[in-house]
Amino acid sequence: MKKYRLKNKFKGFKKGTLFYIVVESEFIGVKEFILRTEDLSARISISEEELEKNFYYVANKSFFS
Repeated sequence: MKKYRLKNKFKGFKKGTLFYIVVESEFIGVKEFILRTEDLSARISISEEELEKNFYYVANKSFFS
């Protein structure tokens, strides 16, 4: 799973909160992402524009490592 960190406060989450992308969806050129917090207690659905503006890529996480 891809890991992203929050650049600044967004939708009630603190700056630096770690998220995993659990679903990537595209319909007629519009991408949508479902992200879960590191502890899996919360989830948010955001557009590609919101992802690029408010998050930065950290790393991939493998289930086997």
